[in-house]
Amino acid sequence: MATLTPQGQTASGHRAGSVRRSGTATRRPTSTIAVLRWLRAVLDRPLTSYHLVLGSVALLLIVGVMMVLSASSVNAYLTVGDSYFYVKRQLIFLGVGLLGVFVIMRLPPSTLRLLSWFGVALAAILLILTYTPLGISVNGNRNWLFLGSSLFSIQPAEFAKLAMIVWGADLLARKYRLLDQPKHLLVPFLPVSAVLILLVLFQGDAGTAVVMAVIAASMLWVVGAPLRVLMALASAGVAGVVAIFVTSPVRMRRLAAFLDPSLDLTGANHQASAGMFAIASGGWWGVGLGASRQKWGSLPEAHTDFIFAVLGEEFGLFGSLVVLAMIGILGYAGIRIATHADDLFVRYAAGGITAWFMVQALINLAVVLRLLPIAGVPLPLVSYGGSALIANLAAVGVLLACSRREPEARKLLARKAMRPQPRMTTVVGSRTRQGSTRS
Repeated sequence: MATLTPQGQTASGHRAGSVRRSGTATRRPTSTIAVLRWLRAVLDRPLTSYHLVLGSVALLLIVGVMMVLSASSVNAYLTVGDSYFYVKRQLIFLGVGLLGVFVIMRLPPSTLRLLSWFGVALAAILLILTYTPLGISVNGNRNWLFLGSSLFSIQPAEFAKLAMIVWGADLLARKYRLLDQPKHLLVPFLPVSAVLILLVLFQGDAGTAVVMAVIAASMLWVVGAPLRVLMALASAGVAGVVAIFVTSPVRMRRLAAFLDPSLDLTGANHQASAGMFAIASGGWWGVGLGASRQKWGSLPEAHTDFIFAVLGEEFGLFGSLVVLAMIGILGYAGIRIATHADDLFVRYAAGGITAWFMVQALINLAVVLRLLPIAGVPLPLVSYGGSALIANLAAVGVLLACSRREPEARKLLARKAMRPQPRMTTVVGSRTRQGSTRS
C-alpha cells in the first residue's frame, strides 16, 4: 500500500490524486480544423469533380432501380401479369444509357460542339413529328413518338433539353466577346429555345416546357446576362405560366385543388393527398423496402412522377435525406466544374446541365411535398422512364467529359497518357528476360 510523504507524494514519487495517462488517452481528439484541412485536401484533388459526379449518379441509379421495382411491382402484376415488367425495362434503358455515358465522356469538347448543331436540329424534327400520325398521347399529352413498339417509343422533349443546353453552350461560347450586346446575347439562342419550348408546350406538357424555360434563363444567367434582361424574361415567364393555367380547365382544377387540400379528395386532390399520406406514413425510418401500402392502387404514377413518395414511405426521413444529399452533391459537383473550367463551352455546358437536374428535381420534390400544383415532371435518374433515363445519362456523360477538362484534371490525364508503360518480364527457367514476351 502506497504511503504519503509530507510533500503529498506517494512512496513511488507521484503526487497524490494524479492519474497517469498512456497510449491514446494522452492524445487530443481530432480538431475541427484538422477535419476541414483533410476535407479541403480531398476536394483539391484533380479529379474530385469527376468522382463526385460518378459516385452520386451511381447511388441515385441504384436507388432508382430499387424503387422502380418496389413501386411498380403491384401495378405491373395487375396490368401485365409480371411484377418485374417495369424494372426489367428500366434495366434495359439503364444499359443503353450507361453505354452512352461511356462513349460521350470520352469525346473531346470540339466533337461535342459539332454534334450539338445536329442534335438541336434533330430534336426540333422529332418534336414536330409528334404532331403527325406518329405521335401518340399519354395521360392527355401528345408528347411521344410511337416507333412500332412501346419499348422503342421515345419522348423527344427529354432529348431536346440536352440538345438545347449543349448547342446553347457552343453558341454562347463562340459569341463571348459580343455578349455585352443584347442582340448577340439573345439571338439566335432565345428564338431557337423558344421554338423548342413552344413545340413542347403545345403538346400539352407544361411541366417540361417550364423546366426548359428555366434552363434557358439559367444559361443566360451563367454567361452574365444583365439583370434587366433576366427580369424581363422572368416577367414574360410569369405571364406565360398564368396563360398556361387560364387556358386549360384541367390545370385550373389542379390549381384549385392545390389551393384547397380538402377539395375533391377522390379526384383532383387524390394523387397529392396519397403522396403526402405515403410520406407521413414513413416516419423516421420508413416501413421497409417493398412494404409500401400506397402503391397498392392508392397512389397513381407511383413509379414515375411520385416515386419519391414511395421512397419516403419505405425509407422514411433518413432515406429521403440521403437521396436529397446525393442530389445536392451532384449539384455541387456541377457548379464546381463550371466554376473551375477555363473553357467557356465547358463552363456553360456544365452550368446548363446542373441547372436542368437541380430545377427538375426541385419541381418534382415540390409537387410531391405539395408545395406546387401537380406537374408531370420525373425525378432525374430515379423515376421510371426510358427517354428520361437515357437523356439524363447522356447529360451525365457530357458532365463527366467537362469534369475531365478542368485544368488540373487535364494536366493529370495528360501526364498519365505520357507515362511509359512498364516493360513486361517473362521467366524462362532460371533466366529472366525483359522487354519482349517472345520465348
